[in-house]
Amino acid sequence: MSIRDIFRKNQKRKYATIPSEKAHDVPEGIMVKCPECRKNVFTKDLMKNLKVCPSCDHHMKMTAQERIDIFLDEDTFVSMDDHLETVNPLNFPSYTEKVKSDSNKTGLNEAVLTGIGKLKEHTVVVAVMDSHFRMGSMGSVVGEKITRAIEKATELKVPFIIYTASGGARMQEGVLSLMQMAKTSVALRRHSDHGLLYISILTHPTTGGVSASFASVGDINLAEPRALIGFAGRRVIEQTVREKLPDDFQTAEFLMEHGQLDAVVHRQEMRDTVANLVNLHVQKEVVVW
Repeated sequence: MSIRDIFRKNQKRKYATIPSEKAHDVPEGIMVKCPECRKNVFTKDLMKNLKVCPSCDHHMKMTAQERIDIFLDEDTFVSMDDHLETVNPLNFPSYTEKVKSDSNKTGLNEAVLTGIGKLKEHTVVVAVMDSHFRMGSMGSVVGEKITRAIEKATELKVPFIIYTASGGARMQEGVLSLMQMAKTSVALRRHSDHGLLYISILTHPTTGGVSASFASVGDINLAEPRALIGFAGRRVIEQTVREKLPDDFQTAEFLMEHGQLDAVVHRQEMRDTVANLVNLHVQKEVVVW
């Protein structure tokens, strides 16, 4: 044995050896890592906690169907306009394929689920945006579905409630996506002219053309804790105003402090809070003595 071999034998390994056995691997899907505190949570426990991290209280993203399940009375939701399909008016490359891929992944025809249901026995029309579908971006079908839902609420003379989660207007549809801002806002004005209630619930994230239109004009604007809410991105604003923005800028709490929200409500309290608001505003039958 040479002197070099002796030194190699006594030298400490720089890298750990990864065992090849998979007997102790955690089955896929049984645990979820919180994107905020990076701690692992059992999926079953996370779902029981309404997808809120038990360690840091971070509100994770939810699908549209998951929100419907925890918000409305059981088995009362009837969806609307599932037949509407997105087209590619500008012939944007790969746009049609990406929409179809997200549709297969989420089970939705577009980035919003609309319908009629019961909230503690009160009939309401709801729209729930899903950030898992093209980041909840607003194209012509999203705007059309929301507009039809608002018009249905006006026809039935019931409250309209929306959960927003969006990256803004969809660039692949150009000006057609921007037109949805005006269309939905006009429908909401007609709904308001009938003295009907509109509650907007802003979730993480609500940005761009969605935050600049129907998301911000509710009779009552609520938000989940620490939700990102704003129009332009943080870097764009800092480069424009040439100032350093506060750390909590564009969070739900910041907007609440500056008068742009009525309340920041924990997810576990949202159903009861909204139900109480609806109960206060829905007309009661007048009893004549």
